[in-house]
Formats: sequence, structure tokens, C-alpha cells
Amino acid sequence: MNNFTNLTIKTAREKLDKKEFSSVELTKYYLEQIKKHNDRLNAFITITEHEALTMAEKADEKIHNGESTPLLGIPLALKDIYVTKGIKTTAASKVLENYVGHYDGTVVKKLKDAGVVILGKTNLDAWAHGSSGENSDFGPTKNPYNTDYVPGGSSSGSPTAVAADMALAASGTDTGGSIRLPASFCNVVGLKPTYGRVSRYGVIAMASSLDSIGHFTKTVEDNALYLQASAGGDPMDATTPPVAVPDYSEKLDHGVKGLKIGVPKEYFIEGLDPKVRELTEKALSWYQSQGAKLVEVSLPHTKYAIEVYYIIQTAEVSSNLARYTGVRYGDERSVFGDEAKRRIMLGTYVLSAGYYDAFYKKAMQVRTLLIKDVKDAFEKVDVMITPASPTLPWKLGEKTTDPLSMYLSDIFTVHANLVGIPGLSVPIGFVDGLPVGMQILGPHFKEDLLYQVGNAFEKEHPFWMERPVL
Repeated sequence: MNNFTNLTIKTAREKLDKKEFSSVELTKYYLEQIKKHNDRLNAFITITEHEALTMAEKADEKIHNGESTPLLGIPLALKDIYVTKGIKTTAASKVLENYVGHYDGTVVKKLKDAGVVILGKTNLDAWAHGSSGENSDFGPTKNPYNTDYVPGGSSSGSPTAVAADMALAASGTDTGGSIRLPASFCNVVGLKPTYGRVSRYGVIAMASSLDSIGHFTKTVEDNALYLQASAGGDPMDATTPPVAVPDYSEKLDHGVKGLKIGVPKEYFIEGLDPKVRELTEKALSWYQSQGAKLVEVSLPHTKYAIEVYYIIQTAEVSSNLARYTGVRYGDERSVFGDEAKRRIMLGTYVLSAGYYDAFYKKAMQVRTLLIKDVKDAFEKVDVMITPASPTLPWKLGEKTTDPLSMYLSDIFTVHANLVGIPGLSVPIGFVDGLPVGMQILGPHFKEDLLYQVGNAFEKEHPFWMERPVL
């Protein structure tokens, strides 16, 4: 009997090529894991057992015929905001409870072309509105390391599935931290790519100028393999620029000697949990011991980032959700949840006559200043490292009656979305049994550099191997 527990995409592919097991056997293992744990964790909304086994059989046939590509035969999960042909896409909202897409989104198509096995669609905060995973119309997802705690959101089900060994990897979206925050809370690696690096076509829009399409994996190397398959231009998405896709694995083992790592002073402030700060500073000291140079940098307009984000994001949410009228989707009984209503109302307000200049226009002007801050910083350093979250995961229900407190959990992540740069969350340890991650930020289209920096730390500190006890 094979032990699949600590498999990565890389090791699974090697073993599939050696015929140590088949994709069908691997897929059956993950389907069993889902059946075993999903009632407790609520990571999946839809499980596609029949489709998964059919895909696995096709993958085995290709492997038998000598094909060997990085994701061939690999079972993964999709955040239930990616449109999938013939499979329900709900966005975790009852409004779309019975919506079945007639096409595959670009990323889904690319993954299918790469030979992956789709296990199902994962839970999320409805419409991707949330930081905890508690806003789903299908019930909250729970943190696999302690089910009394949140896994982070909005991409709650995907990192939970990867951490709990219910999938080898999973997709997500990140509009203000929805990949990096839950990756930190669930002890997995999560990437928010450069804005436009991965096509948004066929992914239900939240805030169109902020949405980034990324993913979760156990390791940094796996993350690079996943991005290799999903990145690139798309004629169906005008925000994907004609920038070549590099080999994301090429520099993985180049180390950090000689690199300048920026430490933004605005991120190490009052309100940052001392234990999170301690682990982040310990990681920074390790980089210094490996020959990297730590440089204090300033992003002076950081204090305005969260306010700017919630003005722009709610404005775009109110615009994007206007299409779900009940005429084409749902019926008269299908209504938006409280968080969606809150964002629609805020967004409509800031866009309304008399308030547009005071709020939305001003926010866009400050966004320009935030972009300049980051550009200036990257003239002095190669990457920046910050905590991914100001706090540890919080208990289920702890912040549900305090939306402002919930919004502030994104304080370290929204900056990257406002300026369009990539961010990578990498595990750096545990506090009281709860995972903690650091955020590595880089210039536009420098995901390979983030992987280089993240992989150096992970190789010496393989926290991903500390699986939850379920």
C-alpha cells in the first residue's frame, strides 16, 4: 500500500512516471480523504468523483504512452469561482446555487490541457467577499490545524484541502489577500501573481482592477510548476500583457547570497502580534545569515492602503454584482448575503453623484502614490519581506459581528493588489499550534525571484511537512 501523505506534485509525478502507482489510485486516495474529512472541514462544495476518475484514466493512458508533463495525472481542486463546463459554479452563493457553466475558464482549460485531475470545487466566502471563510452560503470552512479557528479567506476551502491532504494543489483568487492570508493560516504556500500574469477569463469577477488568479501548494517548487501551466497572455482577457513566461523553476536553487531584502518599517507596527513579529524577524535573520542584505525601506503611504482598497474594491463590487439580477441567475428567492449587500451599498455610495470626487477619485489618486512608493523601494532592494497577517488565525465567530475588525486583517496584503505586484506566502512556523506565514513581495513579473527567495528558506525549514492531525 502506497503512503501518499507527504507527496508533492514533484514527487507524485516522478512516481507516476516510474509506475509506482497510477493516477487512478492517487485520485481514489484523495477522493477517500475528501469523504473522510469534508463533513468536518467543509472544504468542498462540489465533489466531482466521476469526472475525476475519468480524467485520471485518460492521464494514465498518456503516461503509458510515454507522455510526461509536470501536472499530468495530478489531482487538484478549484475554488468554486472558476467557471467549469458541465460542473456547477456557485461562488458559494445561493444566487448561483444551480448555475452550470457552458464553457471552461482559461485557467481551467489550461489545467485540463496539462492533464490534471479535477477533484471538485472548493468553498469560499460568497463572491470572494471575506477574510475568514465564514461568509459562505454553504457554511464556514474550518482550519485543519484547529477546527475551532478560521482558515482565512476568501479562498478558504482550497488551502484547507491542500493542508488536510484532500488535494495535491488547489486554485484560488486574491483581490486583497485572499490567497496569501489563508495560505499563512493553513501552513501552505500561496501565490498572488502580478496583475494580468494569469487570465481572469472565466473567473467570476469581484473587483476587476484588483483580482489576481493564483494557487496553493505544499511547496514552493510545486507552486512554480503550477504557475508554469497557468500563466500567460489570453486574447479573452485584455489585462494579460504580452510578457514572456519564464521557466519559473530555473532559479529555485540559486540561494539568496547578495540579494537585498527590503524590510518596510510600516509593516512592523503596533498592532502586529508580537509572536508573529518574532517569527518574521527570525526568518529575516536567517536570510541575513545566508548572505542576503537586509535594508530598511519606507512605503510612506501604507497607512492609507486599507482605506483606498475598501473604496475601490466596493465600487467595483457594486458594479460587477449588478448583473446578478435574478433574471438570468437564480430566482426571486435568491438574495445576496449580508456581506455582499454591505459592499454593494458602500460601493454604490462612493460612486454616487456628490461623493465620487470625495471618495473614489481621491482613492485613485492615492493609489498612484502607493504605486510610486513601491517603485521607489524596488530601486533599492530586490524583494521585500513582511508578515502575511498581523495576527494569528482567530476563532470562528470572533469577528463576524465586527466587519471593520475583519477588514483590518487584510492590512498587510491589500498593498500588493493596489499596485499590481506579486506576493508569495511561505510558512515560517507555528504559535500555539497555529500556522504563521511570511509574505515575500517582488517587482512586476518577478515571480521567479519570489520562488528563489521562498525556496531557499523552505529547504532549510520544511514546515509544510508538519501536517494537521485529523
